[in-house]
Amino acid sequence: MPRIDPRLYQIAVLASLLTGGMVWLGFDLPPSQVFVTVSVALLVQVVMSRLAGRAETGWTSALISALSLCLLLRTQDLRLAASAAVLAIASKFTLRIGRKHVFNPTNFALVALLATTGRAWVSPGQWGDAAFFGFLLACAGLLVATRASRADVSLAFLACYAGLIAARAAWLGDPMQIPLHRLQNGSLLLFAFFMISDPKTTPDSRAARFLFAGLVALGACYVHFVLFRTNGLLWSLAACSPLVPVLDRLLPGPRYAWPGTARASVELRHETFTLDPVGSRPRAVVH
Repeated sequence: MPRIDPRLYQIAVLASLLTGGMVWLGFDLPPSQVFVTVSVALLVQVVMSRLAGRAETGWTSALISALSLCLLLRTQDLRLAASAAVLAIASKFTLRIGRKHVFNPTNFALVALLATTGRAWVSPGQWGDAAFFGFLLACAGLLVATRASRADVSLAFLACYAGLIAARAAWLGDPMQIPLHRLQNGSLLLFAFFMISDPKTTPDSRAARFLFAGLVALGACYVHFVLFRTNGLLWSLAACSPLVPVLDRLLPGPRYAWPGTARASVELRHETFTLDPVGSRPRAVVH
C-alpha cells in the first residue's frame, strides 16, 4: 500500500491552524495578505519549475511555505508579504547544495525581512497560552513530523530547549512557572514541528539530527539570553542551517525523498533502495 505524501498532512494542519487563528483567536492578519502570499508563492513555484525544466510544479511544497508565512509573518505592507513569498520559493531553487536546500524556505524569508526591513515582525503572543490549543497543535505537529520521518529532530530540539530554559531558571533561582510559561507558545511548537523538521534541510542521519537540534537550541538561548534579541529560534536556525552539509559528511545517513517521487527511498537496515524511474527493479545504494 503506497504511503500518502506527508506534505498533504502538513497542508491540512497548517490550513486548519490558520483558519482557526483568524476565526477564533483573532489573528492580526487581513485576508488580503493570505491571498497575496499564497498566490505569489504558487506563481513563483510554477515559473521557477518551468525555468528549471521540471515536469512537476511542486505546488505542495510552495503551499506549505505560503501557509507557514501566513501563520508567522506580520506586516502592514502587502509588498513585503509578496516579497517574502518570492524569497521563500526562490531560495529553494537557488540556495542548494546537491539535492538539499541550504535554508528552510520560510525561515530564510522571515530572517531576510527581519534583517533588512523594520516593517515586518513575528508575533509569538498571537497564540495565547491556552493549554488545550497548545496540546492540539503539538499532537497535530507530531503527526505531521512522524509522517515525514523527522519526529526525532523535533522532539530532540524541544527536549534540549526545554532543558536549557529550565536549567537557566534553576541557576537564577526563578520559579518553574517562568520556563513553563516560555514553553507554552504556539510559535515554538510550529517551529519545532513544521520548520526545523523539514526533511530537505535537516541532516540525513539520526545522530546528526540530534546534534543539529542541540546546536539550534543552544543558539536560540544565546540569542534570547545573551544578545537579548527576539526571534532567537529563527536566527539560530538560519545560522545553523549551513552546517547541515558538514554534518551529513561527518555523520552520513540515507537521503530522504518524498513518497511518490521518482527517487522515493525506503530505509531498510543500513541500505537505501532507490526506485529506478526507467526499470522496474530497485537498486541498492549502501551508505
